[in-house]
Amino acid sequence: MTFSHLDERGQPNMVDVGEKQTSPRTAVARSIVSLPAAVLEQLTNGDIQTKKGSVFQIAIIAGIMAAKKTGDLIPLCHPLGLDNCNINIHLNEQREVVIDCTATITAKTGVEMEALVGVSIAALTIYDMCKALSHDIVIKETKLMEKTGGKRDFKRT
Repeated sequence: MTFSHLDERGQPNMVDVGEKQTSPRTAVARSIVSLPAAVLEQLTNGDIQTKKGSVFQIAIIAGIMAAKKTGDLIPLCHPLGLDNCNINIHLNEQREVVIDCTATITAKTGVEMEALVGVSIAALTIYDMCKALSHDIVIKETKLMEKTGGKRDFKRT
């Protein structure tokens, strides 16, 4: 197995997708954020309201904006015009914040990085907006949950 972003001399390069076939691509990524009690106490009607606004609503907007800018943030990523990007935020049974980002495109390359960037920035936005209440916020994990299209599909079980 070789790294796709290295050429035959071991130098970094952008993957050439010129010969690939265009196909529908989807990726779903997830981040989980653990909020301390001081922050969870502020939760009302499924969101936290601050002087800056609704924490989860702003995190959704930030995540979508970031997903659209992935090619500007990660050096060897192709700049992509996403067909769609959707972010969903909810609490799980452990009262952790679960952020899911689904990115879709019909293209020659996948959208895994866009989904991962989307959930990462949404999680960081929640941290930023809630840090005045506590710095004990933990972004526990960020991972790819599923991808379709391209050479092989992937689904985390």
